[in-house]
Amino acid sequence: MQDFNNTYDKENIFAKILRGEIPCSKVYENEFCLAFNDINPQADIHVLVIPKKEYISMDDFSSKASSEEINSFFRAVGEVARKLGVDNSGYRIIANHGADSHQEVPHFHVHILGGNSLGTLLVKGGK
Repeated sequence: MQDFNNTYDKENIFAKILRGEIPCSKVYENEFCLAFNDINPQADIHVLVIPKKEYISMDDFSSKASSEEINSFFRAVGEVARKLGVDNSGYRIIANHGADSHQEVPHFHVHILGGNSLGTLLVKGGK
């Protein structure tokens, strides 16, 4: 697992998507964030929402982003869920932080999962 060391990696896959170097299947975009379909979906609907600025994790985002960025980001999560039609049936949002959570990309992001029954949230011990 990658050690993020509180240093933003400008070569991470989400940074490359934001720069247009890697294409994505865009679902939503506003001034502060971008939402796109996950390339390895774990549910019938699996969309990632990422801020456009360089934040490593939820901790980094919540401590450094402006109130306007935070407000816009979480409003976008809700708007994307409604756009995808999972607001009534239910959905899960996940944001991993650090090695123990298995955060794979050092750019803060939220997963929106839905479209089918998702089962239990965690298996005790993470196994």
